[in-house]
Amino acid sequence: MGYESDCRIEGVILGVDGGTTSTVCVCMPLLLFSDHSHLPDPLPILGRAVAGCSNYNSVGENVARETLEQVMAEALSKACMNHSVVRAVCLGISGVNHPTDQEMILNWIRHIFPSHVKIHVENDAVAALASGTMGKLHGCVLIAGTGCISYGFRDDGKKARAAGAGPVLGDWGSGYGIAAQGLTAIVRAHDGRGPKTMLTNCVLKTLDLSSPDEIIGWTYADSSWARIAALVPAVVSCAEAGDQIANDILNNAVQELAMSVKAVVQRLQLAGEDGNGSFPVVMVGGVLEANKIWDIGKEVINSILKTYPGASPIRPKVEPAVGAALFAWNSLMKEAKANGHQ
Repeated sequence: MGYESDCRIEGVILGVDGGTTSTVCVCMPLLLFSDHSHLPDPLPILGRAVAGCSNYNSVGENVARETLEQVMAEALSKACMNHSVVRAVCLGISGVNHPTDQEMILNWIRHIFPSHVKIHVENDAVAALASGTMGKLHGCVLIAGTGCISYGFRDDGKKARAAGAGPVLGDWGSGYGIAAQGLTAIVRAHDGRGPKTMLTNCVLKTLDLSSPDEIIGWTYADSSWARIAALVPAVVSCAEAGDQIANDILNNAVQELAMSVKAVVQRLQLAGEDGNGSFPVVMVGGVLEANKIWDIGKEVINSILKTYPGASPIRPKVEPAVGAALFAWNSLMKEAKANGHQ
């Protein structure tokens, strides 16, 4: 009750996490964040909404725009708020890879909010990193879900990324990459170009198909990234049952993901000149979650630690949408502090 009456005066912050599979928006009160050193625990969420994919590379500009507008309006509605009380917004959207992407999305939503609202449009890796560092952009984040990307930030604002270029350009550590390699192995085994694999029967059963010949039709009937990536559990299951092909696919994914983090750390010198400095590595995404035997996230960290022993893995306690809201809040507080000293 107190949140609503106070937030109508002090305002709210919106955080958006737009992935390749779904888009989440949270509405959080600004008032409770007035003390920079003491965030409330748990963080108060006034409203939360979920919608479909907002990566325009995957669903097109019109659908992506409608999804973003819808998910923000729904989060505000659930919080019993309207656009006029919003003070800051951070949208972390997959597919935002260039200033032109940022400008395009900013143009989509600028008219929705009052002119004084601070709007940040970033890659979804920013939201994911902020979810592990409570809004501060320092260190490296590894996202491995339907897609994958490594993104790093230094305290001076310099940033670097690796991978995240989409399935056509070889994000083989992603859920799509793992599943696509599994499907490829089945086709190769069926036509005699590759060894037999448990993946054949496992995937056919999962998809309710009767023959490997049907996999081609199934794949191209709808080649959306999330649909393909949904087959990752089948690959993991076969690997855990001892299938060498499935194990090779997962080992390759581990090396690809670890390599992407190492590339970012090296370019930004996050570990210092001697390579032994400490820095956070925020781990986000379903591919990095532990299974019965296979733990891709653990194997990735072990590989990173061999090169950078100071890496400190973080499993976020809040979701990326909350991280986006915390980043927006952090930026707002920095600006207020700077203005107060002028």
